[in-house]
Amino acid sequence: MVQALDLLTETPSQTAGPYVHIGCIPSFAGVEGIYPQDLGLSPIAEGAKGEVITITGSVFDGTGWAMRDAMLESWQADAAGLYPGQAGADPAVSGFCRFAADKESGEFTLRTVKPGAVTGRGGVRMAPHISLWIVARGVNIGLNTRIYFEDEENDGDPLLARIEQRPRVETLIASKTGEGAYRFDIRLQGEGETVFLDL
Repeated sequence: MVQALDLLTETPSQTAGPYVHIGCIPSFAGVEGIYPQDLGLSPIAEGAKGEVITITGSVFDGTGWAMRDAMLESWQADAAGLYPGQAGADPAVSGFCRFAADKESGEFTLRTVKPGAVTGRGGVRMAPHISLWIVARGVNIGLNTRIYFEDEENDGDPLLARIEQRPRVETLIASKTGEGAYRFDIRLQGEGETVFLDL
């Protein structure tokens, strides 16, 4: 016997699936009791050294719409430019955070410490930055980008130096909006499209 097609409802259409928040940040999605708290809730613990900052922004699609279903992950060094596991790294800085855009406004907030300049292989200096990974509807593969800071010395950063279209460097620079406050918007396509990294 053939089942009547009107008995089934269509699964919500979303490239990342309507379940990405449920699987990665269940408490945020309203599913309680999976973990005591969502994994990666904060990149810092009480007593983290350095300047505590707040970065706000939105992920905009090609039409200029703020995506209210965006989820982001961030990785960063501590205030001294050291990553967890390196000798002398701040134990109160995990450097990892998983967070989502607000369901109503589409705005995200990241509260962390401002990272220090990182010394890479061969003594190469990287300007203070935070790495981001972004997923949302319409994004088949997570996108990687970075946040740099307008009030830091970014000249000589090896990644920024490789961007051939120099005006696009500005898409990776967070604007200072107040004491310890920055704004960083991500544009997936169109005018002002953010530089994404093939990492």
